[in-house]
Amino acid sequence: MAMTTEFALTAPSRDEIDALAGPTVIEFGTAWCGYCRAAQPLIAEAFQDHAGVRHLKIEDGSGRPLGRSFRVKLWPTLIFLDNGLEVARVVRPKSTSEIRDAFALIDHPVSP
Repeated sequence: MAMTTEFALTAPSRDEIDALAGPTVIEFGTAWCGYCRAAQPLIAEAFQDHAGVRHLKIEDGSGRPLGRSFRVKLWPTLIFLDNGLEVARVVRPKSTSEIRDAFALIDHPVSP
């Protein structure tokens, strides 16, 4: 898997998200959000070391139930899930290191 570059206009249900196996990052935001655009290089850099992590990039806004179910208030918000459970969140990242710190909580190397 690779980092997703476009915001999806339709979102999975919360039940589908809760049932996801393995590590997942959900990125909430919009294509026109200045904060979202500014964060893209940081997010892309952090994802380089975590290509196996599922990335869902979901357009958020008023009346969008998935973002509301996660209580998203600012964009971009990155939700880090492990087997459907939230283990970390980064809101309006200012550095790659804060994203990498959250990745460390969900992306565990597989033992041989």
